[in-house]
Amino acid sequence: MTEKNGLVLVYTGTDVNISRIKYELEIKGINSIVKDGFNAGLAAGFGGGIPSAIDLFVTEADLDKAMEIINALVGE
Repeated sequence: MTEKNGLVLVYTGTDVNISRIKYELEIKGINSIVKDGFNAGLAAGFGGGIPSAIDLFVTEADLDKAMEIINALVGE
């Protein structure tokens, strides 16, 4: 049996949307990781990326459940 431990990109959006989705996932017991290349670049002393393009990742094992929640929130 294959374990599903890899990370999968599930949503890209603004800080407000990412925060809301992350909160809803956590309520349902799904951990997620946020990658914000723009703010990371600023903190390191150089610019890069797009401020509204923040990525949200979940594990492969949580993918289906996470997508149900995300689709209900963003209406897609």
